[in-house]
This record gives sequence, C-alpha cells and structure tokens, in this order.
Amino acid sequence: MSVKPAMAMMEPIKRCQVRVLYGDTDAGGVVYNATYLRYLEQGRGEFMRECGLPYKHLEERGFVLPLVESYLRYKAPARYDDLLFIETCLADLSRFSCRFHCQVRNAHNNRLLVKGFTHHASISRGQGTLTPLPPDVLAVLAPYVGKE
Repeated sequence: MSVKPAMAMMEPIKRCQVRVLYGDTDAGGVVYNATYLRYLEQGRGEFMRECGLPYKHLEERGFVLPLVESYLRYKAPARYDDLLFIETCLADLSRFSCRFHCQVRNAHNNRLLVKGFTHHASISRGQGTLTPLPPDVLAVLAPYVGKE
C-alpha cells in the first residue's frame, strides 16, 4: 500500500517561468525526469528572492539548505520549447528546515505536468552540521508559510 505525500499548494504562491531547452529532453523527446528537480530549484530560488531573502544571502551568512527529501508526481509530459510555469509555496518552516510544495504547468494550456515537494535542512556551510536558521531569517520567511 502506498502512502500519498501531502503536496497541497497554499497561498501565497509565487510563479516563475522557464522555457524547455533541447538539452532538457530525453531520447523520447520529453523533459527528462530529473530535469524537474532543476525546475523546482529555479522556483525555490525565485520564491526566496521575491520574499526578500535571495539564497545567495544565506550562503554569505554561512548557511546552506541542502535537499534532504524530494518527491515528484509526473502527470503529463513537457517537450522541447514548451513554456512552463513553476508555482512554489513554502509549506512548512522550522528552526532547522523548510519544505516547499511545487507544481509545474504548461503555460499554453495550464495543464498540470508535475507536482511535488522538496525538504531542506539548515546546515552551516563551513562545518556541515545541522544549524538553526537565524531569528531574522525565520522572521522574513514566516509570513510566507502557506495557509490552507
């Protein structure tokens, strides 16, 4: 019996777009499955930037947010030159981690292509140990934690 992970999109949702490159596709002419993790990374980066906390600023302060868990559910294929919308929300935030829910849609017809989540730990860049996010970072992100 499989358990369906929670992946609900909650406001506020940030949206960005990407055009599928030829190199993003596989021999079957569709976007290669692992490419969607890059798309979700782009969505997270834009989400953080729009919240006023570019990921680069975390790194400059000695923090990184490595991926510790991910899940993708493929619903329909994307192909070369498709314009895609990446929708991202911050589903959960704690002192030591954050979880983003994402959807990738075809911009032409709004068809859902992929949905999923990524979960990230807060790690000190120099020591590589689990480290709490600073209170000011939590304060910036807290208003963006999604509400159902």
